Amino acid sequence: MRLGLAHLIDPRLLPLVDASRAFYAQREPGRGPRSEEELRALRAGRAAPAPSRHAAVTEVVRVDDHEVPVRLHVPSGGPAAGVLLHLHGGGFYLGSGEADDARARALAEALGVVVVGVDHRLAPEHPWPAAPDDCETAARWLVDHAAERFGTTRLAVSGFSAGATLAVTTLLRLRDRGVRAVAGAVLQFGTYDLSARTPAGRLIADEYFLRAYAGTAPDRTHPDLSPVYAELAGLPPLLMVVGAEDVLLHDNLAMAARLSGAGVDVDLRVYPASPHGFTAHPTPMARAALDDVEAWLADRLAATGLTGA
Repeated sequence: MRLGLAHLIDPRLLPLVDASRAFYAQREPGRGPRSEEELRALRAGRAAPAPSRHAAVTEVVRVDDHEVPVRLHVPSGGPAAGVLLHLHGGGFYLGSGEADDARARALAEALGVVVVGVDHRLAPEHPWPAAPDDCETAARWLVDHAAERFGTTRLAVSGFSAGATLAVTTLLRLRDRGVRAVAGAVLQFGTYDLSARTPAGRLIADEYFLRAYAGTAPDRTHPDLSPVYAELAGLPPLLMVVGAEDVLLHDNLAMAARLSGAGVDVDLRVYPASPHGFTAHPTPMARAALDDVEAWLADRLAATGLTGA
């Protein structure tokens, strides 16, 4: 097996490189807020999300003594082929289920599945473990109620950036409860070392979101915070998507290696000329990646269903 970065890139993507480079040459690179003051200013200046043509159904779901608001997108073309739990990005301190409505609706229609977005609590007002607690609650609710509510027992998970991190912690929590209910998960450029102790983690050591999300946690290598440190055996098949120019590339490579070493079925796909968050940008490379995600999810949801708790 050859493990050079070039061997992780599908040759069919190479003709799309020039268009991606042209797009990013005209686009000022984004950066996250560097303090709580900048975060609050950014939140205050953000426009409301554009309304989706098909409004989500909002609901508060409950498991045991914990509840969380979710947004349900039901496909319009007949019975659902499965259910996708979608966890939004935003560095753990930005974003919302509503902001992802357009993306969720597109997935619902493309795959013929119910997409369930989670409005988990945000840092720094609600640091770890608030967001993982909320995501676990939504996942456990789906395990218990997908069949009766949506007529299907097929369940998958997807996460975008911070949502990918939360997807892994959710899967780990389900596994530790003995739940083997998820057919597969898509992880788009998550961050897996929030301790900044690995070489990959040190590349983002100064980012404010690490402090905001970790809060007063005494040990940021706790696997529920930094899943690269977790015992990873027993997770379902995973598709990992990351850009070759993402600051989190090395973190994703390290996580993929740890997952593979633990016996997890990992499909790692690296997209050239692409920075962090590239699948949200209007480029042919993003469209290729989203097509890959949809095809992978369709295969996983068609292959297997819930196996119970």
